Amino acid sequence: MATTEALKTPAAAAGTAPLLKVRGLEAWYGESHVLHGIDFDVAPGEVVTLLGRNGAGKTTTLKSIMGVLAKRKGSVVLEGKETIGLPSRAIARLGIGFVPEERGIYASLSVEENLMLPPQVRPGGLSLDAIFTLFPNIKERLKSQGTKLSGGEQQMLAIGRILRTGAHLLLLDEPTEGLAPVIIEQIGRTIAKLKQDGFTIILVEQNFRFAQTVADRHYVVEQGKVIDMIPNAELDANIDKLHRYLGV
Repeated sequence: MATTEALKTPAAAAGTAPLLKVRGLEAWYGESHVLHGIDFDVAPGEVVTLLGRNGAGKTTTLKSIMGVLAKRKGSVVLEGKETIGLPSRAIARLGIGFVPEERGIYASLSVEENLMLPPQVRPGGLSLDAIFTLFPNIKERLKSQGTKLSGGEQQMLAIGRILRTGAHLLLLDEPTEGLAPVIIEQIGRTIAKLKQDGFTIILVEQNFRFAQTVADRHYVVEQGKVIDMIPNAELDANIDKLHRYLGV
């Protein structure tokens, strides 16, 4: 198992404070103990992935960072501020946005109403024009019912909705799940553009080949712990080890 020192970001190793520092994060669903001491760092402007088998604790890690689980403990520090005791609404105001795997599009609302639903929590959110530049499909479907969109369009809407709020740390849970290759490519270009614009992204992704096209580093999660960190430049050299981790 990798040591905490080995899991530090390049920025942290150079003495620069990480944007997000997670230490000893534990979480429960009811009586089920799912996370057993998650440790990792994310530097400002990085894209990192959480890789692992189904049930390893990747989605639970995102939910715990966002504060949507009732029972969690440990430390989640964002820009020097401890968030572990804060409710999810307060964590959102610090600039964290969560796009869940199920996307959370409301059937009773139009695309435009879904897009405008979350409040702006801090300055710096993208304008509607900027969102439409990223996702022109959304602009063309503003009056449509939200759940009438294709899966790819719903994913674009879910990401665009968060970008409006002013969040600068994005938690994306399986953004390419079930999407056609052409849409996956568009999501990849969007993540690359957001990184270029200074957003920091934590990505849960089963498709490690897609993750390889967008991420700086990959954390491997197993049984509720981070057991390894692989820099993206070293992923091909570690592909056999990664296959063992993922069971593929």
